[in-house]
Amino acid sequence: MSAELTLGAEEELHLIDLESWKLSARAPQLLAKLPPESYGAELQRTTVETNTEVVRSLDALRGELLRLRKGVVDVAEPVGLGVAAVGTAPRSVFADFELTSTGRFGRMQEQYRLLVDEQLICGLQIHVGVADREVAVQIAQRVERELPVLLALSTSSPYWNGSDTGYASIRSLIWQRWPSAGATGPLASAAAYDELLSDLIGTGVIADSKMAYFDIRPSSHAPTLELRVCDACPIVDDAILIAGVFRAAVRAAELDIEAGRPYLPLPAPIHRAAMWQAARSGLRGKLLDASDHPKPMVAAEAVQATLDRLRPQLEELGDWEEVSELAGAVLARGSSADRQRAIFAERGELDDVVEHVVRETHGPASGPPPAIPALTRYAVRAGDEAVGPGAQPRPAYQDLVAYWRQLGYSGIEQKQRERDRWIDEHGMTFTVHGEELRFPVDLMPRVISAYEWNELSAGLTQRARAIEAFLQDVYGERRAVRDGIVPENQVVGGTGWREEATRLPSGAVRAPIMGFDLIRNEFGGWRVLEDNVRTPSGFAFATATRHLMDAVLPDLPRPAGLIDPDLAVLSLRETLVAHADRTGGSDSSSEPVVALFSDGVGTPAWFEHRTLANTADLLLVGPDDLLADGGVVRHAGTRERIHVLYLRLDGELVDIGTKSGMRIGEAIMDVAAAGGVVLANAPGNGVADDKAMYCYVPELIGYYLDERPLIESVPTYRTSDAAERRGVLERVGELVTKPVDGYGGRGVLIGPAATAATVAARRAEIADHPENWIAQEVVTLSSLPTFSGQLLGPRHVDLRAFVFLTGTGEGQAQLAPLALTRVAPEGSLVVNSSQGGGAKDTWILSDVAQHADTTNPDGA
Repeated sequence: MSAELTLGAEEELHLIDLESWKLSARAPQLLAKLPPESYGAELQRTTVETNTEVVRSLDALRGELLRLRKGVVDVAEPVGLGVAAVGTAPRSVFADFELTSTGRFGRMQEQYRLLVDEQLICGLQIHVGVADREVAVQIAQRVERELPVLLALSTSSPYWNGSDTGYASIRSLIWQRWPSAGATGPLASAAAYDELLSDLIGTGVIADSKMAYFDIRPSSHAPTLELRVCDACPIVDDAILIAGVFRAAVRAAELDIEAGRPYLPLPAPIHRAAMWQAARSGLRGKLLDASDHPKPMVAAEAVQATLDRLRPQLEELGDWEEVSELAGAVLARGSSADRQRAIFAERGELDDVVEHVVRETHGPASGPPPAIPALTRYAVRAGDEAVGPGAQPRPAYQDLVAYWRQLGYSGIEQKQRERDRWIDEHGMTFTVHGEELRFPVDLMPRVISAYEWNELSAGLTQRARAIEAFLQDVYGERRAVRDGIVPENQVVGGTGWREEATRLPSGAVRAPIMGFDLIRNEFGGWRVLEDNVRTPSGFAFATATRHLMDAVLPDLPRPAGLIDPDLAVLSLRETLVAHADRTGGSDSSSEPVVALFSDGVGTPAWFEHRTLANTADLLLVGPDDLLADGGVVRHAGTRERIHVLYLRLDGELVDIGTKSGMRIGEAIMDVAAAGGVVLANAPGNGVADDKAMYCYVPELIGYYLDERPLIESVPTYRTSDAAERRGVLERVGELVTKPVDGYGGRGVLIGPAATAATVAARRAEIADHPENWIAQEVVTLSSLPTFSGQLLGPRHVDLRAFVFLTGTGEGQAQLAPLALTRVAPEGSLVVNSSQGGGAKDTWILSDVAQHADTTNPDGA
């Protein structure tokens, strides 16, 4: 018994209008010009299906796919159309669906309604010749374990109805809605398969044998076994790789049948889970391995394990070298879903993504060549913002990589010495445990596109407005408590609560300067990790880092539209001055006086305090510099009235005293309560950035603003809740646990990186005092190239951004045009400088950069 092992393919192609980049329902017109033996209609008028000749080699199949694509392109381009071989067209919307006019398709639409209207999807079907139908049914069941990897290799449908679905293949999930889709379950023979099909048709749920949409099926019209799980692939060689692996899997199953080796089918729920995981992650995350009891496995390793397992059959078929090379290529460049998301991140334009997939579909079998050489010594990881699969620098970083290459090791080392001298000359330091340390700055900047910055602006200003509304409410009417949005014991008397804060005037903005820590996950989505409402730091380090880069690296290529962070300094001052109106203005026609109230030289943030004061023209004062006199606050030396005090204190205001013993903090609080001075970032704000309160922020956005959160939070568990606590205690080793009042990375335990003894100790701490802790799911932070010596390697990063507020209404919050990128030490997820982390200059681009080049969006 020997299978024919011939090859064939059916490829579904979206028709794209090359001017609007939308789907075009002109398939009937094109098909009228194409030979019917090679081209056919599909359910939707926006798709053309191609059918290859039967061939015996991968190279011949490649030739067929290229020939048939060219045939469609040749009749499509003269009428302004192109083709896209992807699971979903990125710009498709439900209204694009138009039914192909046949009786069969009309009956299907009448019967399945919305299910038919959703079918704006395209797949790739691979046929392998199996002459014996009895054997074909047995093989179909035995190769099921290989299907998740085959799906992952093909994933090309992250977008649906104009939005990113979070999946690498949403097409496969849409396809699974058909009543006859998925696995057949165990079948003893071809007769059993035929009986199953007959029973399905007999139910009336499917109309005919063509609707047997099983993952793998004996073809209804040819002596082949047909693979049906894959997305259409824009790069032809990815389809050839899938064909080679599938044929080898068929041959391996055939040999097992011949040898009488037993077959243990995976339970149906496990198979569904494996397919779902492949659709979710594609090649970027993890897949389930092919064992009897599957466990998560890095996608690239799962692909390699499949090839190793099938190597004897690949060698027998003469395909080993080619399939190995093709697998290496797809793992290097990433799946189509990965590439599409990378294109979208550049400008946030789906048109760019459509143009990209059309270009790939029309292009050579191997795909477009890389723009610049790969970073061959770079340890590429999923979620790297600057370096994509295959160690290829992403477009925004290509000029930067080229600069460092040209500079060479000795040049890099020289620049690093200049950096260190600049830091020392400018006193750019921070203090940990009484020791003054140089603030570490990496010389490879981070680039944030205008599109991403605009998205962050909308989400963070929304969040800031809701938090400010909460602060004013909780120290006033407490409507949110009364209406059951937050429990009273979570705020009144809780961590961060200050009774004296209830004395401040109603309507006063309590947190005009807020900070937010954000992370990007491995799929490119931004998440708010923490809110900083008391005294968010890092602002001055962000401006100083740019000044350092300008001094040390004046010739480092700057992109168009790069925003000057010094603009944020002006905005900071304007925001603080705006609040002086509540005090009745200045004593004369001069501008109100704004002072930064610091503990003085000994504070760990002294560099930040003196830099902010100098650059924003703020009066820098300590406890002995102030007097509370006649219902106002004055400078003790000049007697000048101070209208706004920006509090940057390590402790609480009311506890601050002068050297002579005067309780100046209490006196200032009395003046503020009477409206004589504005306290910027007032006492009591800690009630809003308590980590347990973080869980409630999405609800606060809905309550105060009647909006849905625009930026998601990290999934967080309140251990004070008995039900959530039980789950956390079982999973301490899998979660990140934090004290609710912690800061600077202190007390954070990353469960997967901890020892068993440490996990046990944390479990006991949570059990003893559950109200003191929260737990979060581990989110693998994105990474950026960072110098270790003179070599670049990936390090995890987060982003500290700042929002300025003059009120809680629309237009009264603005995202400061600067940010601080914080970098974790090698092998760590903790970015705080007190824990060994560093920083990068953050290059934020304006809309000028976004629209500078509309002809070449993917940098090719």
